[in-house]
Amino acid sequence: MKVAWIEVPGIFSLMPPMESAIESYAQLSEWFDTYILSTSPWENPSAWSDKLHWVKQYLADPAYKRLILSHNKHLNYGDYLIDDRPNNGAENFQGEWIQFDSELFPDWPTVMDYMKDRRF
Repeated sequence: MKVAWIEVPGIFSLMPPMESAIESYAQLSEWFDTYILSTSPWENPSAWSDKLHWVKQYLADPAYKRLILSHNKHLNYGDYLIDDRPNNGAENFQGEWIQFDSELFPDWPTVMDYMKDRRF
């Protein structure tokens, strides 16, 4: 039986942050009531705790108790969702879905330029 990379125990704790991601989250947290909405593979029980440890390590205080793990992102309420894939309900999110790593939003600086006009 072949194991998918997302099922490897500890894999999510080893992922480095994307360029500009940490600074962008900190800035978004100053502008908005910001949460992290993520999905963890069902077949990788360590992914849940790995993601929590990753958030604590890299995002620290601005992300304190602001991690939501869900396989149904469309059930959460918010004005904006920044997500790279339409999976797990992202494309049906009730607010505005900002598709990260797309033609319109290829990187964090582009997302931040867009979001700065929507603050306050």
